[in-house]
Amino acid sequence: MKLRSLLLIGLLIGMLAVPAVANADQPQGMRVAVVDVQRAMMQTEDGLRVQATLKKEFDKKQQELNKKQADLQKQKEDIDKQSKVLSKDAYQKKLEELQKQMMELQTLFVDYNKELEKQQKEKTEPIFEKIMAIVKRIATTENYDIVVDKTTVAYVRTDLDLTDKAIQMYNSGQIPTTPSPVTSSSAK
Repeated sequence: MKLRSLLLIGLLIGMLAVPAVANADQPQGMRVAVVDVQRAMMQTEDGLRVQATLKKEFDKKQQELNKKQADLQKQKEDIDKQSKVLSKDAYQKKLEELQKQMMELQTLFVDYNKELEKQQKEKTEPIFEKIMAIVKRIATTENYDIVVDKTTVAYVRTDLDLTDKAIQMYNSGQIPTTPSPVTSSSAK
């Protein structure tokens, strides 16, 4: 979040400074557009497929976790029912074992989340690269000087939003063959 704030502040300072140094070759001033990179990535055909795949994986993992949690809850109820007939040591031992299993479940939950985040990053990185190449192509062909991530802008006219155009170009296969290096790191 700090990075985005710093980028936004830098962008605003840059935008304030640019009109002061604009040369005669650009009488109309700087051309700026926006793109919602996250929406563009997720609304492409590939992005929708990735989301569906990740949702299936998430649902599968969630079912496993729910089953394990229900099993632990049943064990706790059984231990509570047996508390009157078990010796204090036996009862304590069963509670400790249950706590150990609960900790293992929490660890499993964290591991599943890390795994899903890793899969999401791996599967969306190529989409991100292609979207950024498309944005660069649009900016170059339509003479935009700056294209900013829409999430960092408080207001923008809808005619300056390139998101839908980028999605359409992506889905129609109009992806530059050699994605050029991305100069922004704020969109992921």
